[in-house]
Amino acid sequence: MRTELQGIKIHFAETMSGYASLGGNSFADGFEEGRKANLPLAIHVNVDVDDLAVFLTSSEHGARLTGFIEGPLVGGQATVESGRFMLMPNTADLDRKVMNYRVYCVNAEGNRFTLAGQKEVQHHFGFDLWHDTTTLYTNLFVGHITPEQAPQANLLATGILSLGVVDFAKVLRTVRATDAQGNNSIKGMAAFGEFFAGSLWQIYGPSLPPRPYEATRIYARSTTEGVRGATITEHPFSTGDGLGLKLTRFQRAPCNDVVLIIHGLTTSSDMFIMPEHENLVQHLLNHGYSDVFTLDHRGSNRFPYNLIRGHANLDDLALYDHPAAIATLRQIIGQNKRLHVIAHCVGALTFGMSLAAGQVGSIQSAILNSIALTTNVPPFSKLKLGLGPLACDYLLGVEYVNPRWRHQPGWSPGKLLAMGVDWFHHECDSSECHMLSFMWGAGKPALFLHQNMAAETHNRLGDLFGGISVNYYRHVLKMVNANHDPVKFEPGNPRYAALPDNYFTNIANVTTPLLLTTGQENGVFADSNILCHQRLEKIVPGRHQLHVYPSYGHQDVFMGKNVAQDTFPRMLDFLRIHSNA
Repeated sequence: MRTELQGIKIHFAETMSGYASLGGNSFADGFEEGRKANLPLAIHVNVDVDDLAVFLTSSEHGARLTGFIEGPLVGGQATVESGRFMLMPNTADLDRKVMNYRVYCVNAEGNRFTLAGQKEVQHHFGFDLWHDTTTLYTNLFVGHITPEQAPQANLLATGILSLGVVDFAKVLRTVRATDAQGNNSIKGMAAFGEFFAGSLWQIYGPSLPPRPYEATRIYARSTTEGVRGATITEHPFSTGDGLGLKLTRFQRAPCNDVVLIIHGLTTSSDMFIMPEHENLVQHLLNHGYSDVFTLDHRGSNRFPYNLIRGHANLDDLALYDHPAAIATLRQIIGQNKRLHVIAHCVGALTFGMSLAAGQVGSIQSAILNSIALTTNVPPFSKLKLGLGPLACDYLLGVEYVNPRWRHQPGWSPGKLLAMGVDWFHHECDSSECHMLSFMWGAGKPALFLHQNMAAETHNRLGDLFGGISVNYYRHVLKMVNANHDPVKFEPGNPRYAALPDNYFTNIANVTTPLLLTTGQENGVFADSNILCHQRLEKIVPGRHQLHVYPSYGHQDVFMGKNVAQDTFPRMLDFLRIHSNA
């Protein structure tokens, strides 16, 4: 601690304004919808550092906030009762810092609100420093909601606030450093400026990517040690097009409400039985759902089906995998038990397709995470969906895209590609993490927020995710280009005659209640489930539900280290509403 800075105070005032809209939206959607609905939102705060020496040595670099927020969403003006600001603390990403604002407010009628905002300071392309340091991604909650409570809380509004050039100039005019006697402190101002500029240089200055690291395996692949107190049995079955797949049963006791869990593309049922945290299977067993199945479909990395250049598309899972799995499961448990489904990613999309096409019979309830029937991706992902299959099939000549390419012995086009991807990803030292971001989304990282992942999970991404045949990309892109509708890949192909050309055609007849969930910072399927819920509300108002998890992405909704406290309770509440457990 620099003792000469003890007792020096820093003060400045800041005003940010923008728009926000009601409900759980992505930040960009919330801003646009709020602008159209004329729902402005602004925050006016004084930032006070009480002791500069403590501020500089603290890992949080925290300060007090006072002031008020204003806008029609809070009934005019709401005074800050208490608030906390954190300036450039380190994050779980090597190349990212944040500025956090959290204020607990009350308006004249006594209604309480929490505004939680974050500026994302991470270099991507071009001159993005100004945008990053002046853009506040904002959530508004009813009541005083702590960070720990936020994933389970319902969002009142979401949007973006920003600092204009004139506002920034006003901030500079208010910056003061004073000593214990109230006199201006030049050394205090210099130390604060040095800290701020140095933090920005760490992010935006030139740097080399970290050396890729391959961790030693501490958990066996496909281990079941994460599930305790259950009898585990495997149930292989075949699909109508000749593939061998598998159901795994985790039974503690007979139960009239049976849960089937379905993974995404190139993961496997391993993502639901991870030993490093309380996983979904264990959580269900511990909370009254004592008969749980997981499905490994053709997209599972437990099978070799993705490791060849093939013609399989999403319709194959909807027509062959899910119906065969449900039929096999019904043979095991009988026809009278209530069956609930929890599905993720492409598993959720294709199960939703199968359900909408009438291929899976009676389902009591379904929870579909990240994507259901409406497909939207970030712009950079759309570009990759178009170019990826062409590059893999005709330029690189690879059979599949492999997240472990960098660690393969020898040289190959895939290894060279992985080395190139590593060059642009400085957020961590895992080449598998970098490749997964390249394969599946937009962001650094794309699949999850590093802060949500246990180190053990991050170290074994190469075991938890497998290779991918790029023909699936073509089908996803076709859906994105079809106004985000779930359309059949080959409408005229008699192989798929039992499926509708557009899976939304008969969605009004689907009586299964759906809970659509997504992380608010989803770098893979963006706001797909938010859009889907909006469309479903127009067709069958009130039948289906939506929940958006703040500070979560795509994969971490199930694989994060704190999911038992953050994300699972909302799913469990939905299951209980539709069960007699």
